[in-house]
Amino acid sequence: MALEHFGFIVSGRGLHPDEHVALMRSDSFTMTAVGVSDVEQACSAARRLVADGVQLIELCGGFGPVGTAAVLAAIDQAVPVGSVAYGPESIDAMQRLFASSGPAD
Repeated sequence: MALEHFGFIVSGRGLHPDEHVALMRSDSFTMTAVGVSDVEQACSAARRLVADGVQLIELCGGFGPVGTAAVLAAIDQAVPVGSVAYGPESIDAMQRLFASSGPAD
C-alpha cells in the first residue's frame, strides 16, 4: 500500500485545530497539516485525521516522547505516529530560540 494521506500536527501559541488547517495535494498524495496549542488539542486533531483517512501522523518536535505517546494512545494506535527530533548539532540553537521567545505551550 502506498502512502497517500499524511497528517502533520504542529504546536504553536494561539493555534486552534478548528481554524488552522492546511492541505497540500497532488493527484496521488494529500498532506493535512493542523495547528494546535496543546497536547489535548493534538489528541483531538489526531482522532479527526484518522477519521479522515490519514495513514500516518507526524508531530512537530515540541511534543517530545510524552506528547507523542499521548497522541498514539488517543487514536488507539490506529496509524503510526512519529515526531520530529533535533540532533545534538541543533541543541544550542534551540536553546537560544526558546530562551528569547519561550516555548509554544
